[in-house]
Amino acid sequence: MVDLMGITIGVFLTVAFVGIHLSRGQHWQPTEDITQSILAQRSITLSDTSFPEPMSRAAGAVVMGASVSLDSSTEAVDSTLEESSKHRPQDIPDTDARVFKIEYVKEGVTLEVKENQTLLEAGEEQGWDMPYACKEGSCLSCAGKITNGSAAELVFHDDQEMISSDELNSGYCLTCVAYPVSDLRLETGESP
Repeated sequence: MVDLMGITIGVFLTVAFVGIHLSRGQHWQPTEDITQSILAQRSITLSDTSFPEPMSRAAGAVVMGASVSLDSSTEAVDSTLEESSKHRPQDIPDTDARVFKIEYVKEGVTLEVKENQTLLEAGEEQGWDMPYACKEGSCLSCAGKITNGSAAELVFHDDQEMISSDELNSGYCLTCVAYPVSDLRLETGESP
């Protein structure tokens, strides 16, 4: 026997769900995501990068030179950022770059590495499978240990965020952002 009450409830629920599905709903309007003044302020505080970072409009504004000056104080900050980026090792022309002897201990090879090249890049040019992930100094994947002194004295780290000053003094470095400033011995794949 067919239960009349069950069929009635089933038909009612089906009609109700189809009606809800086909209804227009609320008219939602997205609000403005972020104002130009906030973007301009963020672009002043971020360091200059050589590539646009996905999902970071403020960094993209700096890269594209589209930062908007809010007042005369922001122009001073912009000029300070430009001056600090002029002294980065990667900006030194090859003809002016000093050359240092870097002994890659585990690989058993000593290379001549220019001061405008990272320790990671020099190893990769040799065809070695060097460990790395971000190539921005934001992780420890490329970490290495300098065995003949302090990393704070023997390499220039361009924007590393992961190694403490004590670890730097113990010789740890991030090879992806470490530029030599002296001869050194490096053990790759060593994390603090």
